Amino acid sequence: MTIEEVIKSTVKMDNAKKVILNIMYTQNVIQDHFNELIKPYDLSGEQYNVLRILRGQKGKPANMCVIQERMLAKTSNTTRLVDKLLLKDFVTRNVCPNNRRKIEVSITQKGLDVLKELDPKVDEHEQTFANNLKPEELVFLNQLLEKYRTNK
Repeated sequence: MTIEEVIKSTVKMDNAKKVILNIMYTQNVIQDHFNELIKPYDLSGEQYNVLRILRGQKGKPANMCVIQERMLAKTSNTTRLVDKLLLKDFVTRNVCPNNRRKIEVSITQKGLDVLKELDPKVDEHEQTFANNLKPEELVFLNQLLEKYRTNK
């Protein structure tokens, strides 16, 4: 289905506008599918992102700045996200012994267990969309998207 059909537009659009609309619509389709996947775990996409970042620390704590700079959505309220993950016992938060103004966050075993359970489901989610393209098309799409978002 073309983007014009999806949004039921009868107005002729230039390709620059169509690309933007296509990216936004595709992101929403992917996000909606992903949100359904993580819904039973009482997680938001941003909370899932924080857990993935912390797992990537391989047992070392991360401070709030590290988490913030690695977030996919740079406008995320990291403190609020960590607070919600604390309530679920997915993370711990401690004051850094060397710098009392610095807060260190670590993933708990419960957080790791949730990610381990989600990993195959997330892989399947990703493959569902990837299966629409040939392997070389996926490489090309990644190259185009990386080129597209480069601000010069």
